[in-house]
Amino acid sequence: MGVSIEAQYTVGEYDILILSATQSSGLAEWLNENGYTVPTNTVPVIASYIRQGMKFFVARVNLQEQAKLGYQYLRPIQVNFETTKFMLPIRLGTVNADGPQDMIILMLTEKGRVEPTNYRSTRIPSNIELPVFTRSNFGKVYRAIFDEQVKRDDMRAVYLEYAWDTGWCDPCAANPLPNDKLLSLGAFWVSQPTSGRSPATALSTARATNLFITRLHVRYDAEHFPEDLMFQETADRTTFQGRYILRHPFSGRASCAAGERSRRSLGERLEREAATLSNLTGWGLAEIQQLMILNGEFAK
Repeated sequence: MGVSIEAQYTVGEYDILILSATQSSGLAEWLNENGYTVPTNTVPVIASYIRQGMKFFVARVNLQEQAKLGYQYLRPIQVNFETTKFMLPIRLGTVNADGPQDMIILMLTEKGRVEPTNYRSTRIPSNIELPVFTRSNFGKVYRAIFDEQVKRDDMRAVYLEYAWDTGWCDPCAANPLPNDKLLSLGAFWVSQPTSGRSPATALSTARATNLFITRLHVRYDAEHFPEDLMFQETADRTTFQGRYILRHPFSGRASCAAGERSRRSLGERLEREAATLSNLTGWGLAEIQQLMILNGEFAK
């Protein structure tokens, strides 16, 4: 059927095959015969990858190995390979998916920010004041913000959520990763100072100054994303992050003129925050105001 097994091995709880193929229908038939479910409409997509000279990475869960290792959840798979194409092949996933898929992409680069070249890129809304009650369940709030942005853009955009130069902090959201961790993630270019220390100690304590992190978020399906994601590394090291501001009203006594002005303007500010959240999420304004009342932000 034109299928060749280029390599096969077991890594942890996975049995891995690297396949090459000369005909798409033959590869689809081979996979079906070996217990994989391959829809018939996958064949044209496979054919396009074969024409590009790509190989196919096939992973099967080895339940016996998983039981011996004692893990309840499958661990992520890391694949290293060299290619001149800066891309992510997403079309096979869309063919076999039940509805849109959601993907977060973290890019480590030497020069600067990564952006898609064949789809529109936009930044997630940022530097916005929201009601204080959102703090207690911000995950739900952010999902609603993202859902609304996808809806408005007709699911035809890739969103920048974070772009940061690891050489400095203002402030750092967490401690920067040491070089040994960055190397394990594929950042082979990070500096490796070893003077006066063992190589292992130097790698585990050194911090990269030539590494930029880009976080992209995309929701996609076959209709709205008919092509694989193509990227380019830019020299833009401008930092960006989705940032949301919660302003807690002063609850003490304010006898000065500035305190009185702040008190008088509080209601207007709260109304503005409620309207902002409604616009970002699509939630009803009355519902948001009721949540603010329950949180003690509005007087009944």
